[in-house]
Amino acid sequence: MASIKTLKEIPTLTSLYKLKHLTPAASTVSGASSAYNDKICVIRTDITKLEVDAIVNAANESLLGGGGVDGAIHRAAGEELLRECETLDGCDTGDAKITDGYELPCKKVIHTVGPVYWRTKKHGKHTSLLQSCYRRSLDLAAENDCKSIAFSALSTGVYGYPSNEAAATAIGEVKKWLDTDEKADKLDRIIFCNFMEKDEDAYYEWLPKYFPPTQDGEKHSKSIEAKENGQEEEGTSEDKMVDKIKSELEVEAEDQSKQTEAVDASKSEETGQMAELPDVPTTEPGEHGLPEAKKLKTDHDDQKL
Repeated sequence: MASIKTLKEIPTLTSLYKLKHLTPAASTVSGASSAYNDKICVIRTDITKLEVDAIVNAANESLLGGGGVDGAIHRAAGEELLRECETLDGCDTGDAKITDGYELPCKKVIHTVGPVYWRTKKHGKHTSLLQSCYRRSLDLAAENDCKSIAFSALSTGVYGYPSNEAAATAIGEVKKWLDTDEKADKLDRIIFCNFMEKDEDAYYEWLPKYFPPTQDGEKHSKSIEAKENGQEEEGTSEDKMVDKIKSELEVEAEDQSKQTEAVDASKSEETGQMAELPDVPTTEPGEHGLPEAKKLKTDHDDQKL
């Protein structure tokens, strides 16, 4: 079982490039920049074990718990999370709502409802709805004085969003928010937390396209500037963490391999997702209503989530 991870133990892109766990892309997107490499993180672990200000739950429209990441978060948080969620009157697809973290190591849980891929794609809304999930979650984190936020791989479970496409959409929207939103300075860390290997692979492919490694000339310029300001040379504190993170990543990889084997034994080959996943929704996203929420609550109680 994964142990609690503090923010300092979650590697930034800068660390991952130094460790050569992340390699530069052959080509980058327009506007790609290394400016946020000390702010963006990626890790494969159990999101319920992250000691950060806020984690983002891949919720359903009832907000009353379900399977996969949603169920894991509700179980780890305890019954008080369910009681608070019952007061929120559900959540529309593409929107997000925030609660306390209760028994979780995080302070807040941001619940966002991702799009069901095969339904929303028919109407050309899948991309904009997923983008909205990330934007609304970032807004809520900043508005609630959160300095760090960890995203699960939204909609890539039974909602069917292809991991590669979802990662590109998520990373692009996060970068756009950082570039354009006046609240962006309020966040010190934005973490992409994956449980499944397929999602981790997608993020490792797309992150270097948006956030390439710092060039030598740029690092030299920043070093001179830091010395002129009487500050510790940039990278020194980061370098102190690299050896520690390297060994932790190796241990984490071994633990993840064991966890994945356990999950593979109980998951469906068709979905390729975590155990105890709910059925794919049969109603159109956005058709949430209290009667359905009450029905889902009954299901939830039966499962004792």
